[in-house]
Amino acid sequence: FSINGYDPQLKLPYTMQWNTAIDYLVGQNQVFSATYVGAAGRRLLRTQIMSNPNPTFTQVTYTNNGATSDYHAMQLQFERRLSRGLQAIASYTWAHAIDEVSDEQISIQGVNNVVRGNADFDIRHNFSAAVTYELPTLRAHAFTKAVFRGWATDAIIRMQSATPFSISSGTEVDELGRSVQRRVNVTPGIPIYVDDPLAPGGKRLNNSVDPARPGCRGPFCPAPAGTQGNLGRNALRGFPLNQVDFALRRQFNFTEKVHLQLRAEAFNLFNHPNFGLPENSLTSAQFGRTTRTLATGLSTQGLGLSPLFQVGGPRSIQFAVRLGF
Repeated sequence: FSINGYDPQLKLPYTMQWNTAIDYLVGQNQVFSATYVGAAGRRLLRTQIMSNPNPTFTQVTYTNNGATSDYHAMQLQFERRLSRGLQAIASYTWAHAIDEVSDEQISIQGVNNVVRGNADFDIRHNFSAAVTYELPTLRAHAFTKAVFRGWATDAIIRMQSATPFSISSGTEVDELGRSVQRRVNVTPGIPIYVDDPLAPGGKRLNNSVDPARPGCRGPFCPAPAGTQGNLGRNALRGFPLNQVDFALRRQFNFTEKVHLQLRAEAFNLFNHPNFGLPENSLTSAQFGRTTRTLATGLSTQGLGLSPLFQVGGPRSIQFAVRLGF
């Protein structure tokens, strides 16, 4: 049989949140704000999977309140209200997210490893800006007025630092039948990253093979059986994100309530390559190299989302017609 079990003292998880902010008005149409945001999750759900713990059960899934989380952030924002055809907002966040488990999905790779460290979604630096500008109408001539009236541009800029990841040397079953992912040991004095112009992103994890250290790749070596390596959970970082989206639109007003808008939109306008996390399995032939874009990586995380509409993909252009009434 397979069975689901729960802690008899299981309690409802809860999160405490707090923040404080200062706003400063710059002129009549701009405002600057600085905010501190904090959050603490307690009694969060943690699921453990035990495979073949005894002859009666093939699998036992056990849930308790074994996880916590903490988040602290400084958030800066500049906002300009629509004035003289220009509207803008820019935000910067410096944050740190720490937990033991970053999601509630039942997964061999995470639920049986209760290690406090950087959260899977820990992004230290995050900047985004959006600008809308209505182009001025040239009134010198009726022809130029007809040609240039109703044009506007939109731009969105996204920049963020890299997300974290761990390195695994495989899984093993402990004395309770739980599948535990083993982290690796790191040998000091050997570089972790190496520059490689042939690798996506121009760098990769050091995956060199040393015959004197069987099973090791670069500075990474499997930990002895029954132990965890000294490399912390989510201690390494992948690649940053840098993307600019741009739109050009024109609106034709037929009446006060009816208008037609034509749009041309370019996502990742400069076709900047944004890569996903590198292969983190020490036994993989592709260890240390990233094999997909960030958009493809986001779409394969069980969310069922198309990579075409995710941030971090190659340049894509679309045209749209919108009738408003």
